[in-house]
Parts: sequence; structure tokens; C-alpha cells
Amino acid sequence: MSLPESLSASGAGALKAILRAPSQTLIATDFDGTLAPIVEDPEQAYADPNAVAALGRLGEHVGAVVVITGRPVRTAVRLGRFRGVAGLQSMTIVGQYGVERWNAADDEYLLPPDPPQISAVAEELPKILDSLGMSEARIEDKGRAIAIHTRSLPDPKVALAQLEEPLGDLAGRHGLMLAPGKNVWEIRTPDMDKGAALRSIVEETGARQVIFAGDDLGDLPAFRAVRELATAGVAGLLVCSASTEEDALTELSDVIVDGPPGLAAWLDELAEGLGG
Repeated sequence: MSLPESLSASGAGALKAILRAPSQTLIATDFDGTLAPIVEDPEQAYADPNAVAALGRLGEHVGAVVVITGRPVRTAVRLGRFRGVAGLQSMTIVGQYGVERWNAADDEYLLPPDPPQISAVAEELPKILDSLGMSEARIEDKGRAIAIHTRSLPDPKVALAQLEEPLGDLAGRHGLMLAPGKNVWEIRTPDMDKGAALRSIVEETGARQVIFAGDDLGDLPAFRAVRELATAGVAGLLVCSASTEEDALTELSDVIVDGPPGLAAWLDELAEGLGG
């Protein structure tokens, strides 16, 4: 019986623990850049069908499959096309960094009210972008957060740097935080955190092993949570969905794959190992 090759000793140990007790394993993954490719229009970022199918195969063996994303949970469910996938009947999607939730078992959503500060930011934002000559930057209103994408601008990284101070001031005036991503700034409430969301799910499920796959700076809190959980006896394995836009997670990861197609292949190989 074979398992995917791990790039670290701790990752190899976690894989062995997963093989011994798959029913005590939690598989958690980010959405954009991990399950789905980064595309010009975020509303067209559909999950890689091979990755979704592989998660379904894994769902037949592991204790829980969870997606933790900064997206609104309704958007993640739509773009993921998870409904009706064999093996994902008990899947959970946690949206807006832990604030929203969807359970596949009952197809129900938990959606707290959006904070009013986001609407105030959305009203001011176009004027700020226009004053900087960046009116072509894409604004994505997520309800509980607002993202400013620079990918459509002539020099996305320069624009990102130029926006940091004015967007930081805007966020601060409304009691919000500014967080970086792949050619994107996101303004959101400070209580939203993938690390806290992951910890909560591990406690809820009683998982003794956890896999987390991510690709971006927004996944760092979850990466840190996995390493901290290891000190409490929860074996952890970190997978980086690598790209040319961001490499902050590569040195922290046990396994590095080539974007969503690479993750799909890795998950499929893991499913093959558990099924054999």
C-alpha cells in the first residue's frame, strides 16, 4: 500500500498516523488557489472537478472533510459544486474565515448578519481608487469583507504596494483590518481567522490527525494552528498549493504541489492509499 511522498519527517509521521486511523482524520482545505484556480473573474473560479472527486473518495474513509475559505459560504458552495458528490454527504464549508457555515448533510446555512462597517467602506472605496488612478481595480463585496484585486492593473504588485497605506487608513477608521493576498487586499473584521476556525472544527470532530491545504497568506493562521495542535498530540500535515504569485507557505509546508491540479493528484493518491 502506498501513500503520497511527504517532504518532511513530521509530514511522513502524520501520513502513517492517517493510514493507521483514517476515521480520526480531518481533511481541511482552502478554496481559491487550492481547490480552484485563480482567475480574472472571481465569480468564475470553479473548483477543479478532479480535486472535488478526490475529496469525495477521501470522504468515504476519513472522519471529516472541511473547506475553510474567505469566500461567502454560498459562493463557495456554488463554485465548488459539492452538492450530491459521493463521499461528501457530511462535508462542511466554513465561509468568511469562520463566520458562516454550510452543512451538506442537511443543506443548511448559518449566516450571521453582515457588519455595517463593510457597507461604509464600499461607499468610500471607489473614490479612493479613482484618486490613485486605479479605478480599474476589481472590487469584490463579500458582505462581511471587501476585496480589492489588482490583477487587472498594468503592474499588480506595484499597485498592491501603493494601496497599502490608503486602504489601511480606510480600514482603521472603521474598526476593520487590512489583510494581504495574491494581488489582492482584503478589508474585514478582525475576528475572522482561519486558524481559529480550524481549531474549532478539530475540537468539534475530535480529530487526532489533520491535513490542511492552502496557497496564500490568508492561510498562515491555519498553518500555525496545525503546528500548534501537533504539540497537543494532533498529528498535522501541511500542503502548499504553489504558484508563481505567492511562495510564503512553501518553507512551512510538508508537501508542495503544483496548484489545484497538483493538489487533485495528491489527494487522489492519498485516497488510493487509504482505499487499498
